[in-house]
Amino acid sequence: MHKDIGEILVSEEELQEIVKRLASEIDRDYQGKDWLMVGVLKGSVLFMADLMKAMKNDFKIDFVVVSSYADGTESTGRVNVIKDISQSITGKDLLIVEDIIDSGNTLSFLEKYFMAKGANSVKMVTLFDKPDRREKDVPVEYVGKVIPDAFIVGYGLDYAEKYRTLPYVGILKPEVYS
Repeated sequence: MHKDIGEILVSEEELQEIVKRLASEIDRDYQGKDWLMVGVLKGSVLFMADLMKAMKNDFKIDFVVVSSYADGTESTGRVNVIKDISQSITGKDLLIVEDIIDSGNTLSFLEKYFMAKGANSVKMVTLFDKPDRREKDVPVEYVGKVIPDAFIVGYGLDYAEKYRTLPYVGILKPEVYS
């Protein structure tokens, strides 16, 4: 275990079980559809890659980069689009892939943003859900695991661009970010 991690919250094995379950649910619901999976970079990259490998149906992919955290641990509440998707979404069904939903600000913004750009539908999958931190009520159709209000890193999740490569998800020691 990394020296900055207080405890492992979700093991490598549990992560893969979650991914397989979510892939199965998404495959079932999107079977026969022409749809687009949109990853929210950078945090979702490992989750999305594993999710894609576990799926059986065909789909297109794209990415969006947004920011609401800067280098802190709290959402600023303001979402900025840093990199937009690169293809037309008019009339398409979209599935947004996010690593974690806490305040709900980012996913609420993206849902409205993509609908305004002409998407037929926008659904969401998140690896982790922190309902205790919710500021905006956002319907998330696919949830990997509900977690407590702790600052987590690993498996793509970061603090100031560090810890993304940990193969598990751990709770960051408060003294690291205080």
